[in-house]
Amino acid sequence: MKKENSIMSRRQALKGMGTTVATLVVAPAIGTEANVSTNRNINVLENPVDKYPQPPYPKQKQPHPGLASKMDPLPDHGEKSYKGSGRLTGRKALITGGDSGIGRAAAIAYAREGADVVINYLPAEEPDAKEVIALIKEAGRKAVAVPGDITDKNFCKELVERTVAELGGLDLLVNNAGYQKSNPSILDISDDSFDATMKTNIYALFWITKAALPHLPAGSSIIATASVQAYDPGENLFDYAQTKAANVAYVKSLAKQLGPKGIRVNGVAPGPVWTALQVCGGQEQDKLENFGGDSPLQRAGQPAELASIFVQLADNGASFSTGQIYGAAGGGGHP
Repeated sequence: MKKENSIMSRRQALKGMGTTVATLVVAPAIGTEANVSTNRNINVLENPVDKYPQPPYPKQKQPHPGLASKMDPLPDHGEKSYKGSGRLTGRKALITGGDSGIGRAAAIAYAREGADVVINYLPAEEPDAKEVIALIKEAGRKAVAVPGDITDKNFCKELVERTVAELGGLDLLVNNAGYQKSNPSILDISDDSFDATMKTNIYALFWITKAALPHLPAGSSIIATASVQAYDPGENLFDYAQTKAANVAYVKSLAKQLGPKGIRVNGVAPGPVWTALQVCGGQEQDKLENFGGDSPLQRAGQPAELASIFVQLADNGASFSTGQIYGAAGGGGHP
């Protein structure tokens, strides 16, 4: 009888435990459903195909270097959409070509992540630059505008010196400015145009990096804007594509040099992105109309869509990424 009572007691105990376990399992499930309901509007899925305007785009032409504020449709640099979370608090950044396009998107993102930012641009791009400076200040960060031509060796040195003086140092260098001129044939490329492409896209990176290096402490990041043209060059961008391939080599070689010093070097290779570069000679009008339409996402990218990549590469959280090329080409490209 005692044995039978003992068996029954065990059964009752196990039954009670089962009820408790079931309650524990069910409770989180109910809580999770509640959280999903509460946060339903926070992480709404976005279809990347129709998130931004699709071609055909209006035919339009501007004199070099072009202004984003005069483009149709206006590019999205993250002015309203980018939300920071303090990932770059206290950092000191220099961004070339920071007035518009991908450089502008990086500048806005860096400021909202807590960095002070110096932007460089050509004097003709002053209207766009003023907008960026205002956005950086709105984020509560120091903003410094340094207009000038980076095809000038002496100016490149002055740019770095001004950055260090204004920010009290430098630990984020984004070599983003570029020159692109579409030509159907090599016979159409003038010596002056070829020279401008090489000096803007290759020489300037050399001069600026050389001037910046003595100021970069361990933990700093250098980021270069390359292109899918480095991997799959178009027939109309013969000289530009060569410079972008050089940018990839710049990243991979320099990363090996500076890795032991604790300085990371990476690159971003965009595909077709809707920037002022395209409307001031970067594309012919017939190609501009359907720009990016042959990508799997059936449209051109927007600068804002690349901002988070530049933040990731600058962030300490990416400490094992160096010598890498990050692609953002809407389904094309090779990196």
